[in-house]
This record gives sequence, structure tokens and C-alpha cells, in this order.
Amino acid sequence: MSETADTERERSLEFRSVPLGEIETARSRHMWTRSAVHVAEDGDLVVTGTWDGTVTARDADTLEARWTADHPDHAVGIASLEGGVDESVDTIVVAGRGETGTIAAYDGETGDRRWRYDTADDVGEAVKDTVFYLPYVVALETGTDADGNDRLYAAARRYERDGETRRWHSTVYAFDADGSVRWTYETDASPIALDLDAAGERLAVGYNRCMGDHDTGLVVLETESGDLGWTWDPGTDGDRRVGDVSFDGESVAVSSHGDKRGYLLGPGGAERWHVDLAVETEIDGETLYAYPNHAYANDGRVAFVTGNTYAIESRETESRHPNEHRVAAFDADGDLVWDDEVRGFVHGLAADDGRLVAPCAQNFRVRDPDTHAVRWFDLESGAGGCERLDGIATAAAVDSGTVAAVEEPVEYHDEGETRGEYALRVGSLE
Repeated sequence: MSETADTERERSLEFRSVPLGEIETARSRHMWTRSAVHVAEDGDLVVTGTWDGTVTARDADTLEARWTADHPDHAVGIASLEGGVDESVDTIVVAGRGETGTIAAYDGETGDRRWRYDTADDVGEAVKDTVFYLPYVVALETGTDADGNDRLYAAARRYERDGETRRWHSTVYAFDADGSVRWTYETDASPIALDLDAAGERLAVGYNRCMGDHDTGLVVLETESGDLGWTWDPGTDGDRRVGDVSFDGESVAVSSHGDKRGYLLGPGGAERWHVDLAVETEIDGETLYAYPNHAYANDGRVAFVTGNTYAIESRETESRHPNEHRVAAFDADGDLVWDDEVRGFVHGLAADDGRLVAPCAQNFRVRDPDTHAVRWFDLESGAGGCERLDGIATAAAVDSGTVAAVEEPVEYHDEGETRGEYALRVGSLE
């Protein structure tokens, strides 16, 4: 990093905060997604979703609540349809994980529910009473069609296991603003990410686990019809495929769980370049790797973020992959422009207008509280900043310079000390 970037990294967001109630304290290992946050209305509105299904919309400056609603499931994802159905205020869309796997839309001004759709009707009900088996809406994406009409896209999945047989059931949806289903796309694989191209004509779907008839990591669908446009796969052994997808014009950036590389693809899936991110590496007699979990492409730059170190031979390791918890940005030719540490596990990367915001949780192998932070980067230069937290940052959002993050309390198993609180943190990059 440059001296300028190091200086800017000392900048503070000067977070304003408000408590979010009670939640079970996180431990050394990462827990399931329990919180969500979204910034809407050009940075003026912040919406949180908590583990008990409470959805709250707040003024971004005062953090005073505009409204609160009860979602049927754990509220694990939030998006907004600009203008909504009456062209006056945004419609807030919440994704759920629970018995019904509900997608619900709420009036951005009042919180009144406008419509509801239960994805369990398509992916099926849980066959076991544990979180991992519940219907789960893993991703939401919003945009407009060729006529300028608002459109919502969603991906839902459900897992089940019978002895040694494991199965996924999943559905990708296209909704009109009023909740009408325009089309669906069903597979027996596990979707993990969605992204829409700038024209609103193509939807990229990343599939993480492929262990059935569907055996390709990336599917690109025509948004008007839901018809299959083209597919791509890293071509690796095993059921691991893709971690994230991101459009940039005609190109699609893909982080590959299959071979731990990052790819930039052109139309039809033609490979433009690939880079090693956290590929299998021999260190102290062990073969180590880390998954590239996130990708963001914009204006000829592509950034990838890697996660935790794992060993091929065993679950535990005292060594670290040299590229774990790293953000790296590449130019249009695949050359490295800059890279930096994120230090903690990034549950979900937020991005807006060439800015990256990384909510950094615990590094469960190192267990260093200094990893708890919200870090941000300029995609072009790498310059940015860091706001440290006592607890772990598990969700973040950014829009029009407003940054919002959710902090959750954590207690490391070998300390017995609770750090942080369940709270919303809001600041400005401007």
C-alpha cells in the first residue's frame, strides 16, 4: 500500500450507534447469518434485520426509528426497490431463513407489508429442526427491466441429508414490484450469489455446491424470460464451485471455490484471465488453502476477498495460508493493482460506486480482537480506512457515502470474556 493509503487508513467513520436488543453471544467459530443491514433512499434510510425477525427502518442521521415490522423468519437479507409500487418511497424487501423461507415487501414509509411469498412452497420444508436445514433466501438483487419497471430477483435453497445422501433444492425467482412471480429457475444445486448487469438484461447466478444433476458453477439467465443464456464452471473435482459473481459491462468476475482462483469472463463464458488467490500451498508439511468468498467488478477493476485458512489433511492447523483474509484488486488485463489485509472473516462484501466496505469478524484461528473492524477501500487505488469494534462486524451496507454495520458480541472459547454488543453502527465516508 502507498503512504497516502496508509495515512487515509487512520480515518474514522465516527460511528453513531443504537442497540439492537439481545442475541446469543458469538463464539470462536463463525455462526450462521443472524443479522442484515441495508442503506436506502440515497443514504437517508438504514434498515436492519435481526435474528428474531424484527425489521426496523431508521433515519440515517438521528437513528430514530421510522417503523418496525415483524418478519416471519430470521431476517437475513434486505434490498430496496426504488420508488416502489406507488413511485413515492422505496419498497423494502426482506429475505428470510426459517420454516417458510419468506420474502416480504414492506412500505418504506410506514412498514406496512405489501406482499409476501413463501419459498418453502417451492424448495420444500425442513426435514430436520436445525438452522442448516431451514429454507434460506440467500440473495436478493433489484433492478429495472427494458421498460423501466422495478424487478426483484431472489435465490432460495434448502438442504437435506439421508444417511450418506445429501441433496439441495433451490429456486431462482423474478418478481414484479407487486410480488407477482414472472418466472422461476429450479435446480438441485446450492445457489450462493446473484448479480444483475447494468442494462437489467442478464442475471448471473453463482452455485456453490453442485452434487446432483446440476453440475455447473455459473448460470447466466435472460431476465425477461428466465431462459438460460450460458453457463461456466471451473471444471474442478468435487462439489465446490463458485463463491461469488459480479458483472462489469459485458464481463463477469467469478470467485472460484473449486480451484481457489479468481476469473474474469467475457460473453458466453469465454475466459479473459484468471489469477491465483489462495490456491493449495505447501507450508510446514501441510497443504493449505483459503476460499475466495467475494468478488466485485466495476469500471475495469476487479477485487476478490479471501477467507479462512483450511488444511487438506485435517480440520485443525497451526499454520496460515499467506493469502488468507486478503483483498486484492486487478486491472482489466488481470494484473495486480493493489492488495491489503482484511484480517477477519468477511461475511458479506458491500460495494457502491467503486467503494468496498468489509465487515470483518473474528479470525477463528488467531482469535485476535484487533481483527474486529469495518474496513473500507477505494477500488481504484486501495486507499481507505478502518473503524475498529469491540465485537465482530457481521453485516455492512453502503450507499451514497452512508456506511451501516451490525456489531454482534463475541466470546472466545479460551478467554471467557464477552466483547462488544448487539448494535447498529452508522457513519459517513463523505
